[in-house]
This record gives sequence, C-alpha cells and structure tokens, in this order.
Amino acid sequence: MNNHKHNPTELTGYSPRSIILATVSAIVVATLVFVAAILPAEYGSDPLGTGALLGLNALANGENPLEEQIEGYRQDKVEFILEPFQSVEYKYHLDLDAPMVFDWQSTGVVYYDMHAEPAGLGEEGVQSFKQDNGVAQTGSFHAPFAGIHGWFWENRSGREVTVTLNAAGYFYASTVFRDGGDYERNIDAISAP
Repeated sequence: MNNHKHNPTELTGYSPRSIILATVSAIVVATLVFVAAILPAEYGSDPLGTGALLGLNALANGENPLEEQIEGYRQDKVEFILEPFQSVEYKYHLDLDAPMVFDWQSTGVVYYDMHAEPAGLGEEGVQSFKQDNGVAQTGSFHAPFAGIHGWFWENRSGREVTVTLNAAGYFYASTVFRDGGDYERNIDAISAP
C-alpha cells in the first residue's frame, strides 16, 4: 500500500495561489469588458465613455451606424455608341474610400484606361489603374481619394461598337466627357426598404 500523500501542485502543475490569481484576473477582465462594451451597446449606460468613443451607444438606441451609407447607395447603367476612332470618358464622383462594383462590356475590342483624378488637382494628379485593349472588365473599387473615378474608352477599329457599363456603389453623380464637352448626371439614391 502506498501511503504517499500528493501535493496539489504535483497533480496539476499549478499552485493554489496561481489558480486563485488566474481566476481573479479573469473576473477583472470580464468586468472591464462588460462595463466598457456590453453596458454601452446593450443598455445605453456608458460609465467609462468608451461607448461614445467606439460608437457603441448607437447600438443601444436602435440606430443603424451604417444608415448614411445605405441611403447613399446608387446603381447606374449607361450605354455609349462609339463610331470608328471615337472615344468617351465616364467618371463617378466618389468620396475617399467609397466602394463601387462594376462590369462593362463592348461589342468589339476597345482601348480602355481606368483612372481617377483627385478633387481640386485636375489632370496633374491623375492616377491610372489599368490600361489595356479588351471587350470587358469586371471588378470592385475603393476610391483612394475624393474625386472622379472611371474609364476612358476608345474605338480604334473601323466598325461601330457599343460599350455598356453597370455600376453600383456610393457615388453621388457622374460626368461624361465627350466630343470636346462634358456634362454631369445626377444619379438618385436607392431608398432603404
């Protein structure tokens, strides 16, 4: 018979003191999370001011912090007929980091340049993202700066082509540059259901 008594640290590898210290630490962290995040988000109580700092108070009030973005969402579809050697430039007005998804296709090969121009800088600040020849492009885009962002298409063939663009995102208007002039198009926002 083995009458050897086991020390608690031999069985678990932890001393009773370290277990109590870990338990107390976990309770302190849980309390801080509750007071700093859960109280403001769930109950509207913000004793530390972290709810206001992190935008959590809006959740307790039933407000949608993304409501402004939802209200600014727009969809657009345009079509351009390009005779041989004609071109068109079409750009959306986007704020910094505004997202957009798009796809365009043409009935024949066109030269295209997807580029952007920062607000207030004009052509000096033009930034080109993709230049190529093709019949389609699909993608998503986040505006790297506030300004106008879009495409230049040029029909370099001897036959007429049609370019059709579908886009959706948080743009608020568009501008068409064609035949030596330009005009702005307002695009109505889609109402939230």
